[in-house]
Amino acid sequence: MSWLEALILGIVQGLAEYLPISSSGHLEICRQLLGVDLSGSASLEFDVMLHVATVLSTIVILWREFLPLCVSFFTFRRDDNFYYVCKIFISCIPIGIVGLCFKDVIEKFFDGNLTVVGGCLCATACLISFAYFFRTSPLQKSTPMDPAYKPREIGWLDAFIIGCAQALAVLPGLSRSGTTIATGILIGDRRESVAKFSFFMVIIPILGEALLDVKKIIAPSANAVAGAASGTVELIPMLVGFVAAFLVGCAACRWMLEIVKRGRMIWFAVYCLIVGIFCILY
Repeated sequence: MSWLEALILGIVQGLAEYLPISSSGHLEICRQLLGVDLSGSASLEFDVMLHVATVLSTIVILWREFLPLCVSFFTFRRDDNFYYVCKIFISCIPIGIVGLCFKDVIEKFFDGNLTVVGGCLCATACLISFAYFFRTSPLQKSTPMDPAYKPREIGWLDAFIIGCAQALAVLPGLSRSGTTIATGILIGDRRESVAKFSFFMVIIPILGEALLDVKKIIAPSANAVAGAASGTVELIPMLVGFVAAFLVGCAACRWMLEIVKRGRMIWFAVYCLIVGIFCILY
């Protein structure tokens, strides 16, 4: 992998992790178009670096909210921040089950299949559109356009439902942020609260997946030793991808929070539909 390819993939990961356009789907599209073909261990190493970079960008942008959450949780203060973290853990239960039981099956089935990616992108477009029109139509009762409408904060059941949506988003092309935010809006939660919760709830699964991937990378096996010479990514492309994903992720995180607050996600539905059709035809 060249540093330019790593730069492109890092930018795509930083943007697509937060914008509702599916990071896994767009990374697969870019790999196909660029002809990037990494072996198993090399692909794991690079993906781990990109995902850790986006986690760090979440913490940097939302550090004013993140730090009190950590303090309350680890000191057992039993305040609102403590219970907020508990809700995050509840939201991670579905994705944890899927990741531990079905991760390898899903990866083998969907790897390199742009038709499936295109179909999932179209599904993302439909979900975002439904959330936008259903929750903003003046014909619906108790919507944001109704003066009496008051969106609620995320409850315990809401956290689990949003977590189930995140578990479905393991499919490449089905946007994690788009699915979780749209689900939260549909069940009546406040837009800005849903966006922040969506960004926080992905930290645990990403770090957990990164630990599992690191375990695979360092696992002593004959295959790993035999492929060590050709199955690694050089340091410069790795650093370029990491920095690109981190910096672009910081910008995309801020941008997405503002987009959700203003209720303008519908344009991403149009984008996902166009790209999805392109993938199916390609």
